[in-house]
Amino acid sequence: MSEAQYFKQFCDNLIIGTDKRSTISTRYKAITNRLNIDFWDSPSETLFSRYVGSYGRNTSIKNESDIDMIFVLPAHLKATYDNYTYNGQSSLLQAVKDSIKKTYSATSIGADGQVIAITFSDGTNFEVVPAFENSDKSYTYQDSNGGGSWKKTDPHPEINKIKEEDPKLNYNLKRLCKMTRAWKGFCNVPMGGLLIDTLAYNFLKDWSNKNQSYLYYDLMSRDFFEFLKNQNENQAYWYALGSNQLIYRKGKFEYKAKTAYNLAVEAIQLQRDEKEWSAKQKWREIYGYEFPS
Repeated sequence: MSEAQYFKQFCDNLIIGTDKRSTISTRYKAITNRLNIDFWDSPSETLFSRYVGSYGRNTSIKNESDIDMIFVLPAHLKATYDNYTYNGQSSLLQAVKDSIKKTYSATSIGADGQVIAITFSDGTNFEVVPAFENSDKSYTYQDSNGGGSWKKTDPHPEINKIKEEDPKLNYNLKRLCKMTRAWKGFCNVPMGGLLIDTLAYNFLKDWSNKNQSYLYYDLMSRDFFEFLKNQNENQAYWYALGSNQLIYRKGKFEYKAKTAYNLAVEAIQLQRDEKEWSAKQKWREIYGYEFPS
């Protein structure tokens, strides 16, 4: 196999399989059906629900466990919970949690802060955000922390931006996002999915080889890790692609990016020296065991 074939195989190994997608879809529809019955008096399995997060942007990988979804509640309920004497947001979360419990009574379900977390035994978990849709198609959602407040999120421009830009970048954007998630998971890098996707786009749009494909993925890896290691460690937030929402830093990732960059430089040199097996081992030190051995 050529180096291009190794990277293609690696990217293929990260794809979420049809069985897992089917399981996710079944659970998504069951949750949506239950909430629609209780809050909209409708048995629909699709209305008022949206996949968001990495799964919604189609940048998640098979080993990621969380599926994020928004469920839109009837607008009049916001006033109801606003009129609570204390922390109506917490009561709203509890009401949605109680609804989901009717369908998943034997499953671990928690309401914490902003989401209802549903923990399934196979490790694929759902985080459901109840929300109210605004006139601009953004959402207002509850935060029960600190006595309760309302926050705003706007995931659609982020989803649309990834979808629109990926073909313009020769379908390298989603692949780089997924490869970076493999590195994040294997090397325990403190980066959220939206920050990964945003920085991957910021890098690729100006990268000289953005229109190339797998043959250049060794260079793409090296140059992206260089881009990451050169981020300002004191920068507290970035602007999300598409929506320009603030993405706050979860931790310092620059040192681990520097380590990955150095390993990538070594891997490229080993490949040039025709030490194929040793080169692959270096890539596996970065990306983990989904990279071909």
